[in-house]
Amino acid sequence: MFNKQIFLIFSLLLLSSKAQSATLCGSLSQGEILIGSAPNATAVYFNQKPLPLNSNGNFLLALGRDEPSKGTLSIEYSDNTQNHNLEISPTKWDIQDIKGIPPRKVTPSDSDLREIEFEQKLVRSAQQTTSNNNFWQQGFIMPLQGRISGKFGGQRIMNGVKKNPHAGTDIAAPAGTPIKSPAEGIITLAQPNLFYSGNVVIIDHGLGLHTIYAHLQTINVKQGDTVKQGDIIGLVGKTGRATGPHLHWGASANGTKFNPSSLLNINTANDFCFNL
Repeated sequence: MFNKQIFLIFSLLLLSSKAQSATLCGSLSQGEILIGSAPNATAVYFNQKPLPLNSNGNFLLALGRDEPSKGTLSIEYSDNTQNHNLEISPTKWDIQDIKGIPPRKVTPSDSDLREIEFEQKLVRSAQQTTSNNNFWQQGFIMPLQGRISGKFGGQRIMNGVKKNPHAGTDIAAPAGTPIKSPAEGIITLAQPNLFYSGNVVIIDHGLGLHTIYAHLQTINVKQGDTVKQGDIIGLVGKTGRATGPHLHWGASANGTKFNPSSLLNINTANDFCFNL
């Protein structure tokens, strides 16, 4: 009888352990995005910030450009909370010295500042939608092919003035080049004539993941549209703060900006998984 009780306790502990197993897939480095899986979790937090969780227990963890070297991933279950200490590797960022930008785009006037504030609120609102769609699971393709003229995280010096780090990837291409949606999603913003971004589109891919496309010559979609992977969302232009025709491609997950090129690795993230 005693041995049976021990066996039962051991079996329950083993089942509980399996039921509460969690994994992360991807690279634990600054500027990356990882796919998490915690099938029986009720909530997930990174450094006390809640992360959307779908019915399968999936969540997305974005690591910012200046993410500290240590972070805590907390996973809540019905009967306990498990805290996992994560060690995040640093990434080396570029420095770019860019000249020839119109002065008012570097040192805005008071009226320009009002336009900038309007733009920031509009973009922030469009990136705060948190749908339960799992469009991101199909993987991502490049929105267009071209020369990478600006990398995420690079420190930019514009007309001799040091600016905030670059929040996306710039892809240079001739004006009028079609831009593809890299994955299925819902358009949360399709706005012309913004101060910095010019003509801009934002797509919601689910679980708090959004991508942004700026400086477009023309916009081919409208807010509320659902686009498929490969659909043309606009054409390359040089509207807003731009010195030549190119696409600014950005990405954020739950308010954290990360390297959009990291999305291409979601296709193979399952090859780089580790248990928590």
